[in-house]
Amino acid sequence: MYGGYYYYDYSWIILIPAIIFTMFAQAKVSRAYKVYSEIRNSTGITGAEAARRMMDSNGLSGVDINVLSGGNSLTNYYDPRGKSLNLSQEVYGSSSVSSVAIACHEVAHAIQDERRYAPLVFRNGIVPVVNLTQMFSWPLIIIGLLMSAASPYGSLLFLVGVACFMFVIIFHLITLPVEINASNLALEQMRVLGMCNEEDYVGSRAVLKAAAMTYIAALATAVASLLRVFLIAGRRR
Repeated sequence: MYGGYYYYDYSWIILIPAIIFTMFAQAKVSRAYKVYSEIRNSTGITGAEAARRMMDSNGLSGVDINVLSGGNSLTNYYDPRGKSLNLSQEVYGSSSVSSVAIACHEVAHAIQDERRYAPLVFRNGIVPVVNLTQMFSWPLIIIGLLMSAASPYGSLLFLVGVACFMFVIIFHLITLPVEINASNLALEQMRVLGMCNEEDYVGSRAVLKAAAMTYIAALATAVASLLRVFLIAGRRR
């Protein structure tokens, strides 16, 4: 309340486009996965079989494939520390277009790791820093904003919090080329190794393209959040 009038913060409006885009991206990836999870890959191979074939063809026979218990069908990842591929039960055992595409996408991350793909190396290198800074960024920003009017240390805390949050944005930014490259590599390998026909390829590309939008949405949300913080800080001066 300022000068007897209630102050309403309209800065949240800056988040609306990012929120809408995030909802759209999540709906699109869910729909694409559902549609192509009901269409059988023309070769009849499962996600696990496709992953194994792609890894063996790229000199990664030593990479194990694990089945994740629990979680949802979109919880799949390559672990660069344990050198293991981790697939959901549905992706592991299903021969759908979606399952094969997702499994091959995760194998592409293993290939990136083996080839020391620069953006992946950089992203993996900053993970510990990002995990730490994202924990402290918002408390520092909020405390800094609250203290800025009464103490010069408030502005310092605010700037430190913003600097911490910048690592989160950098992480989201570097994730984009990593994921896009992995999708392109997966699609290329699926063709080269004869694991798809043209219809499978179109469906696989639709699934992976939709998944890539979620990473763009995460970056957009992070940037919008930081812009909102700057807007709030500017009003307090």
